Amino acid sequence: MNSHSSRPEQSAQPADGAGAGQVMGILFGHWQTKLLLTAMDADLFTHLSGSPATADELAARLGYRMPGAESFFVGLVGLGLLETDGGRYANGPAAEQHLVRGRPGFMGGYLQFCQRELNPAWDGLGEALRTGEPQNRAAREGNPYHSLYEDKPATDLFLDSMDMFNSGIAAHLADLDWSRWTSFVDVGGARGNIAHELVSRHPHLTGTVFDLPPLEPSFAAHMAGLGGTAAVSFHGGDFFADPPPEADVLVFGHVLHNWGPEDRLRLLRSAHRAVRPGGAVIVYDPMVGDAVPSLYATLASLSMLVWSNGGREYSVDECHAWLKETGFRPETVALPDGVNEVLVVAHKDS
Repeated sequence: MNSHSSRPEQSAQPADGAGAGQVMGILFGHWQTKLLLTAMDADLFTHLSGSPATADELAARLGYRMPGAESFFVGLVGLGLLETDGGRYANGPAAEQHLVRGRPGFMGGYLQFCQRELNPAWDGLGEALRTGEPQNRAAREGNPYHSLYEDKPATDLFLDSMDMFNSGIAAHLADLDWSRWTSFVDVGGARGNIAHELVSRHPHLTGTVFDLPPLEPSFAAHMAGLGGTAAVSFHGGDFFADPPPEADVLVFGHVLHNWGPEDRLRLLRSAHRAVRPGGAVIVYDPMVGDAVPSLYATLASLSMLVWSNGGREYSVDECHAWLKETGFRPETVALPDGVNEVLVVAHKDS
């Protein structure tokens, strides 16, 4: 009888603790993020670039105290961001490429954005799920980008990262057949990296970046740094208050997912008025196409929930439906495996 009564207790315990390990692994993810962001705050990886150091030397550079500092450095080794050899610490490959200030692939601006804006909004996830409301003040007041662009140095760091993230899709956009069009507007195009890629690959094109007025100095400086081009201009405005400039093509890259369905339709109706007959709208976002979205797309969608006004990732079918409703003929463009974007070209009849 004792043996029989013990069976339910035994079956309730995981044989190898795998379930508990899975839960703890998720929790550890938060702590690992704190290691990364704390190291970025101290500019640790820039300090180490080309200058390996012992734990004592690195702690002295950063103003840290031992022995806690050494545990911190060992934790970064565990994440693969640092390496150690002969008692000296050096950057790992990923840190050297993406976490050293001044590198072309520097992601510090985006990490700073996460630390200052996105992560605090995530702290209100439960409230966002209950109310459907964004968890940052700027979004509740209208546009989350207004506060983001108040700090120019932080803005430029953020835009550095956005340019890096967009470089892959820029090449795929340039691979499209642009021979039938002569002009385009990149809606929310920031500093113009997409626009510059398009006019560089297709010299017959002229482009306009349509974005909030505070970004114009950043646009001008970035264009000058790329060698300058008269083929790309900046048009300041708020796309919910001001009509976009007229062109053959309007590009909406990582724009629609920031807003709710009604706002998406407003933007696409405005785009239909601005696109010349025979032109098109091009949309790219990390859309979802499967019954069960990827974890990447789901986390991106929840980020939009907590940070933006009604934003979320959406399906390819939804995108096609909005484009058809606003007068376009959409088609999805095949992209290589591993690209976390979906590209849709929607044509306007002549």
